[in-house]
Amino acid sequence: MPSDPVVARAEMERLLAPGRGTTRDPRWFRFGEHTLEPDEVIDLLRPFHTIEREARIDEVLADRTRSLAVVVEGVVDTGNIAAVMRTADGLGVQEFHAIDTAGSYKHSKRTAQGSEKWLDRRKWRSTADCVAYLRATGYRIVAAHLDDNAVPIEEIDFTVPTAMVFGNELAGLSDEMLEAADMTTVIPITGFVQSFNLSVAAALTLYRARNDRQERLGQHGDLDAADRLRTKAVFVMKSVRHHRRIIERLIAEGRLDREIPS
Repeated sequence: MPSDPVVARAEMERLLAPGRGTTRDPRWFRFGEHTLEPDEVIDLLRPFHTIEREARIDEVLADRTRSLAVVVEGVVDTGNIAAVMRTADGLGVQEFHAIDTAGSYKHSKRTAQGSEKWLDRRKWRSTADCVAYLRATGYRIVAAHLDDNAVPIEEIDFTVPTAMVFGNELAGLSDEMLEAADMTTVIPITGFVQSFNLSVAAALTLYRARNDRQERLGQHGDLDAADRLRTKAVFVMKSVRHHRRIIERLIAEGRLDREIPS
């Protein structure tokens, strides 16, 4: 049965919508006229979730990195987007970028199983804007693409901040992205197929990147203390229903140890 284009577009927009913003967006910590520190948010919401939940958040953040980012360009299948998001979250990658240039989409029953909630999602309308951001943020751009200069994935040093870029299911990456990339890479194939499915290629690549970082650094996660605390506060807020209403009520009740500046 053909995919309903309206349903497909709605699902793609839901997956790529940044919501309130990334974990680095200061709006997370503004409550009316007041701005709170991350540790204050965590303390206020501690009675509203379990000790086990907070321990799980700490465990996840200890293995989280921004030194590796995922970029998808022109992907049309919502199932592929969902699958790559699940892989990114499962392998500790916080930054997820989607260059939304497809125009029309295909809906798949595969879901992200809520993984999109935990990723810092950024949607771009043009390849140039995304590339400019990645450059300004200090990423090397590595494109998953077979050409004469492509190196096997095993030869890449993933301790260098890297944005891994994956292309459209049929057409691959745009010429613009390939020209912007610092290098191209391939996953060696020993069978008769010429390429892996997009979501499989992303999973294999990110798993290799994670292992490489662990072998070279002794760890994968590398959030600094301030970033980890801020991200934890956002994750706690995402774990508590009606967290804004709760925090605003607690502020009004004077439940903080310090005087809150307006």
